[in-house]
Amino acid sequence: MAGLSPAWGQGRSPKGVNGGGFYRFALGRMAVTVLSDGQSAPGPLLPNWGANPELQETFRRTLEENFLNPDATRNNFNPVLLDLGEARLLVDTGRGAAAGGRLLAHLELAGYAPEDITHVFLTHGHPDHIGGLVDGQGRPVFPRAAHLMGRVDLDYWLKNPTPAVERALLPLRDRIRPVEDGEEVLPGVRAVASYGHTPGHMSLEALSEGKKLFIFGDAAGHYLLSLRFPQAYLGFDMDKELVVRTRARLFQKVSEEKTLITAYHFPWPAVGHLRREGEGYTFVPVFFEF
Repeated sequence: MAGLSPAWGQGRSPKGVNGGGFYRFALGRMAVTVLSDGQSAPGPLLPNWGANPELQETFRRTLEENFLNPDATRNNFNPVLLDLGEARLLVDTGRGAAAGGRLLAHLELAGYAPEDITHVFLTHGHPDHIGGLVDGQGRPVFPRAAHLMGRVDLDYWLKNPTPAVERALLPLRDRIRPVEDGEEVLPGVRAVASYGHTPGHMSLEALSEGKKLFIFGDAAGHYLLSLRFPQAYLGFDMDKELVVRTRARLFQKVSEEKTLITAYHFPWPAVGHLRREGEGYTFVPVFFEF
């Protein structure tokens, strides 16, 4: 992986390549590392992860047929680090240490320090994505990083702050640069509007030497229900009609183009492809490489 930053592979990383809360692979000349922020305690999947009232029994049956307990399943949180050598972009910051987030511990195991991060990109303003922006004293966790966020979502949360936004986003508001749909935030890394989950949710598309990765954030929803049922929406989706159209458009695109994808709440390590099956899709995870 010529061109990677000096930080990658230094003495902070233990023996072995993957494991310990991170999964690294090459994307052309980029190094991509999925960093687990941990998992939630077991909890019910319904109705939050499949909220359509008329489909509750169908959702429950589908989950059980796929060996998932509808009443007690853990949720994954998977930020992504793109290492371009001269720049290192972290996509989302997890829940924060005070909420049980493990991002910083796994970042260290992967061979990086917070000071190594040059850019932080926020897909949207929900607590499990912005919670790791600041420490307990309100100081930026990634002090050398430029902070980026879609203009539409940033404007919405600044005008409609939640407690999480007041704690984590507002202290950094003057450091966050708004990003537009289609903007190249770093060489080979482009912002893609994926509105609906929140008013201005943004995904990212990374391209290097002909290899492409689509980073969904929360635009993909649930790895089974959102893919299997085109009309499905989450209890967390703020615009249910729009998010269904957004998912249909993006699922079709990455499936037809056979693009590698990662999604924030998909099962670890949350990397794979989408395959069209009937009216829906199936997530086909990558073969795990050590």
